[in-house]
Amino acid sequence: MQGQASPPPRLLDGGGALEVQLGGEPHRFHAIWLRDNAQDAATRSPGNGQRLITLLDIPRETRIADARWDEGGLTVRFEPDGKVVGFDPDWLLSRTYDKPAPPAAGWTGPEISRWDASLGDQGPVERYHVVRTDPGARLRWLRTVQRYGFARLTEAPTTSGGCLEVARLFGYVRETNYGRTFDVRAEVDPSNLAYTNLGLQAHTDNPYRDPAPGLQILACLENSVEGGESIVIDGFKVAQELQAQSPHGFELLAKYCARFEYAGSKGVRLRSKRPVIELGPDGELISIRFNNRSAAPFTDIPYDDMADYYAAYRRMAELIEEPALAVRFKLTPGDLFIVDNLRVLHARSAITSGGERWLQGCYADKDGLSSTLAALEEDSAEH
Repeated sequence: MQGQASPPPRLLDGGGALEVQLGGEPHRFHAIWLRDNAQDAATRSPGNGQRLITLLDIPRETRIADARWDEGGLTVRFEPDGKVVGFDPDWLLSRTYDKPAPPAAGWTGPEISRWDASLGDQGPVERYHVVRTDPGARLRWLRTVQRYGFARLTEAPTTSGGCLEVARLFGYVRETNYGRTFDVRAEVDPSNLAYTNLGLQAHTDNPYRDPAPGLQILACLENSVEGGESIVIDGFKVAQELQAQSPHGFELLAKYCARFEYAGSKGVRLRSKRPVIELGPDGELISIRFNNRSAAPFTDIPYDDMADYYAAYRRMAELIEEPALAVRFKLTPGDLFIVDNLRVLHARSAITSGGERWLQGCYADKDGLSSTLAALEEDSAEH
């Protein structure tokens, strides 16, 4: 038992905080944090886990009167209301906030693995019908998307709308002005350069939306052309390389907002203002937005920083073109890939022959994938 193996909890600051041993290390928790995060049925709904009280229902002067280990875990008694709450030690350990300050800006969590061309054929590939029918395979595939921001499927439907079936494996389709699905094939009068035979520079899709789609699925229905290889680049790896080479340039691309816009269809005028490299307040690398085709004039960078900003922007574009950072593959009918559109850039080499190349895509958001992944992990742990 935790109580037998660990020293007694220790009150700090007159009961304003508590120190307990978890996982062999001391961890501190504030009284107000513990009270606010109590898991008892009077504080949290047993059915959905949502909080049943507001912060204003907790006395401002809340303190810990007593804390001890017992058979149920950690039991804490609060004053002045006399509330007694039990805490599971594993639950506390997984949510401890008493840890060193975040590392330097640009950090990512242990669930993220940055990659380059060496990922190659070792990259994650699953079969559609297995992922569809086997929860374990689906969990494995979704973990791959979370870790690498990129994954592939084979033997997927080659009928129009098949990409929607893939999206339904984990979440919901994001409908846009392009529709629930969009077809990537050459057009006579294209509304987007993707609908040509030209090569496309690596980019993230739709940075002019607020918010931009979190996920993109591209499925191959037909492909009889030469060229037209698909290319993916880990934007987080690009950011890491840029930061190592030019810390000041990395800082500028994260500090100032770029602007993006799209006006390719009648009645559509999309605009957004976001940094190319987005960091959280604690310096965590959150997202990458890079799309030169959709970049509007930058008007949010001071005159004194504009030249250096463009130098950093150019260096980032050069890194994106580095073969050593790119994974390339040729899609055949039934193949598809999914990318975290706020991390992984995708590109296409030029189509150099006649024939038919028909990809169909759709967008989805990351909350659905994250929810399905968490639910599958919970089910897996229970079994």
